[in-house]
Amino acid sequence: MTGSPPLVLVVDDEPPLVHLVRSYLVREGFRVAEAGDGEAAVRLVRDLAPDLVVLDLMMPGIDGIEACRRIRAFSDCYVVMLTARAEEVDMLIGLAVGADDYITKPFSPRELTARVRAMLRRPRTASEAAAGPLRRVGSLEIDPAAHEVRLDGQPVGLTPLEFRLLETLAAQPRVALSRRQLIDRVWGTDWVGDEHLVDAHIVRLRRKLGDDPATPRYVQTVRGVGYRMGPG
Repeated sequence: MTGSPPLVLVVDDEPPLVHLVRSYLVREGFRVAEAGDGEAAVRLVRDLAPDLVVLDLMMPGIDGIEACRRIRAFSDCYVVMLTARAEEVDMLIGLAVGADDYITKPFSPRELTARVRAMLRRPRTASEAAAGPLRRVGSLEIDPAAHEVRLDGQPVGLTPLEFRLLETLAAQPRVALSRRQLIDRVWGTDWVGDEHLVDAHIVRLRRKLGDDPATPRYVQTVRGVGYRMGPG
């Protein structure tokens, strides 16, 4: 690993959990910062610019949802949301404000560390990977080299993970890709977890593109398979 090791900010109001997660991450060679509430998390992200934030959903003061919303206003760092409630609505709400992944409590610190390691191995911008050609789907323009998306000539703000998901679909227009294929290409082949994570990110991506799920112009659902790019 060249340069400084990646910095991970762990945010939870349970000190024993924070210390446990910290010990595993430090053992893996990461630098770790800690916060016990949402306000401190937002402040530390601004001050320290971590590569990834492990963010608890339920905390005193502002919760993880609001903290993530505020962080996304100025940072594109990866966010892994922790939740003690496994209901799909909580996961979708968390991802709707910009979380990249989620993990439910109780969880194995080894699993969380593996998720963090896998996510940080992925290139954060197209300039760090082999940039593909400019892609156009109707009035949507995807520029991997510039890491930009424009819709009707106007920029669309996407997180790095959302951009990779869209670019992956656009790289093979009209080819249906399964959730597993998308996970392998976007999250990495060593990612483990609920494959329906893809669905939540598609919901968020469609919202940003103004794509009506009933009659989508860009991201199509292929029943029983997954998703593809292009008109129906």
